[in-house]
Amino acid sequence: MGPWLLAGAANGFVAVAMGAFAAHGLKAVLDPAALAWVETGSRYELTHALALVAVALLIRDAPDASRRLLQAVGLAFLLGSILFSGSLYLLALTGIMAMAWLTPVGGIGLLAGWLVLAWYGWLCWRNHAAEG
Repeated sequence: MGPWLLAGAANGFVAVAMGAFAAHGLKAVLDPAALAWVETGSRYELTHALALVAVALLIRDAPDASRRLLQAVGLAFLLGSILFSGSLYLLALTGIMAMAWLTPVGGIGLLAGWLVLAWYGWLCWRNHAAEG
């Protein structure tokens, strides 16, 4: 539970900090497109911070085989968030367009996390139905 809870909390902190920084400190400095990138990165990072907290809670009582799936979900969410939101933050703050290719890679990581979480949910549902 610990690592994923820590990752969720850290990502939540960064998301709120970046959102507030964009809304209050960068509004006069960045153009509207760059501000939108920071807002998008912050929104996605906060959403996936909560998803990481959910992984931390799910993994607590999961059997060993399910833990491996949930570890994969957590890793996909964490790396996806770092690449997706991080590249948007860097793009907005530096203007270096070379960072833009990391955004869709991070997005694929986030999507992969949701797919594996859905698979985990399906397995839990199937196992529960087989027991009942």
